[in-house]
Amino acid sequence: MEKHPDDILLLHLIKAGDELAFKHLFECYFVSLCRFIRLYIPEPKAAEDIVLDIFTGLWENRQTWEIRISIRAYLFQSARNRALNHLRDHERFVPTGDFSSLELSETDDTLEMRELQQLIEEAICSLPPTCRDIFRQSRLQNLSNKEIAAGLHITVKAVEAQITRALKQIRRYLGDAYTYLW
Repeated sequence: MEKHPDDILLLHLIKAGDELAFKHLFECYFVSLCRFIRLYIPEPKAAEDIVLDIFTGLWENRQTWEIRISIRAYLFQSARNRALNHLRDHERFVPTGDFSSLELSETDDTLEMRELQQLIEEAICSLPPTCRDIFRQSRLQNLSNKEIAAGLHITVKAVEAQITRALKQIRRYLGDAYTYLW
């Protein structure tokens, strides 16, 4: 993944001790990182503490940062790792990627997950038929672009274009609240 020019500038500013740049980074990602961690850990306070630890560590170690991917990818990978470490350290169930078996309380967490699943399904259903079919084959049936292209008698480039179109439309449909998913 290539770094975005804004990421490079932001990294340089933060490394130089620019508190406004760091505040901008914090404000851009705090809420979505908390939501992401709550996919693993249902307690809001624990999720917030983990995110605050991530940002504290980033600020304290800003001069030795070596981020080889985008800041966004780095933050979400850090969040995932810390959430799994938290679960391990607190002797809780550690998910292996199948969130359907994730221990969630029967309160807001379950409702939020159901609503999110419903929103994603609505977003997929809003796609044009060909685009929707290609997206489902790619993401739900785990077919490669080459397999999809062969099955539909189209080019791999056409498949890639339809998946890109689907992801853009789904992002627009879900809005800013769930950008961490895509």
